[in-house]
Amino acid sequence: MTQVIVALDVDSMRRERELLLSLKDLGLWFKVGLQLFTAHGRRAVELARKEGGKVFLDLKLHDIPQTVALSVREAHKLGADAVSLHLMGGANMVRAAAEVSPRPKLWGVSVLTSMAEEDLKIFSPSVKLPALIKSLAKTGWSAGADATICSPRDVARLRRELPNLDMAFVTPGIRPAGAELGDQARVTTPAQAAALGVDYIVIGRPITHAPDPRKAALAILSEMQAAAPGALERR
Repeated sequence: MTQVIVALDVDSMRRERELLLSLKDLGLWFKVGLQLFTAHGRRAVELARKEGGKVFLDLKLHDIPQTVALSVREAHKLGADAVSLHLMGGANMVRAAAEVSPRPKLWGVSVLTSMAEEDLKIFSPSVKLPALIKSLAKTGWSAGADATICSPRDVARLRRELPNLDMAFVTPGIRPAGAELGDQARVTTPAQAAALGVDYIVIGRPITHAPDPRKAALAILSEMQAAAPGALERR
């Protein structure tokens, strides 16, 4: 069942509070990312929990295993329900994070949706985006990640090529039809993501920059429901 995560990519707690109150009681998750967390830290997470609901702390952890494990422990203390880490940190890093108990859900970033294949040539001239994403997803899942963060365009292929893995997916790069792409290179509409059965979709500017964020969120939820009846789970 597809759940919606609203990206609170803002720089003030006043604006965060406005958005949370506008979107209250819609059963949404809320993402506290690098900008908001760097500006306001713990208070941003606490406000999202108080006025919003479940919190995805999107810090994309990537460091030596012990440092990442300790950071995951601190994320749990903050009250985060999920935290992101880069699967490029390797299996040992993911495994160390997964062994923390209790802990938030671990959502592993494969390749950022802002990156296209030509951007990956820094790793190898012959690197292929689909193969890299598949390798990272398999590594993360085997090491204990709870979900893979990837483009929604990758979901069907990964399910087909890794049929033995009961893998959950978190997909940024979601844009309603006709919306500006911004810095996203590989995008899909909310309806398409729901039809694919994506577990969580992350949507920012189409909601947070809309004149009426609540109206925009309701339109997206309606679009998803029409595309895949019964696909939405509101918590």
